[in-house]
Amino acid sequence: MYAQKVKSELRELILKKRDGMDAEQRIDKSIAAAELANQHIEFDPGTVISGFFPIKSEIDPRPLMDYFRVRGAVLCLPVIIDKTKIIFRELVRGAELIDTGFGTLGPADDVRLVDPGIMLVPLSVFDRKGGRIGYGAGYYDQAISHLAEKGITPVTIGMAFDCQQYDLVPQEPHDIAMNAMITESGYRKSDID
Repeated sequence: MYAQKVKSELRELILKKRDGMDAEQRIDKSIAAAELANQHIEFDPGTVISGFFPIKSEIDPRPLMDYFRVRGAVLCLPVIIDKTKIIFRELVRGAELIDTGFGTLGPADDVRLVDPGIMLVPLSVFDRKGGRIGYGAGYYDQAISHLAEKGITPVTIGMAFDCQQYDLVPQEPHDIAMNAMITESGYRKSDID
């Protein structure tokens, strides 16, 4: 319970910093992050990469997702089903997007389900060891665990602004560290012990 309380307080503190950026700053920093990350993230054409559509004041991964599309990635978006778990549906240009929960849009029910090999992960707080605090529901930790049960170990890359970094994020047993982070100042692999 203590870790949850600390995480909740830390989330609130850091999100106030993120919310304090104006829209133009967020756009500029999202584009900078995309340009830097595109230089460092390697994959083969046909690799399935999950992105996300930003909510509230989140970093916008869509410029990076477009770079990946041009390089031959199969893009997908997370979809919350039954208010309990995430699945991934292919993102096809021109296809209808519907309300998929948590304030996001995503592909409709008739779109192909896929399993990502690389995941761009939204977050509220992160540290250099790959620790992250999401929004409290545990959807991404569950999705990563579900993929592991299928024998898939996706490369997890958190996306955030520099102002969301904290010295050391409290972790619970179910928390899964990110392999790397993308911010407007660069792409860096996590210092996982």
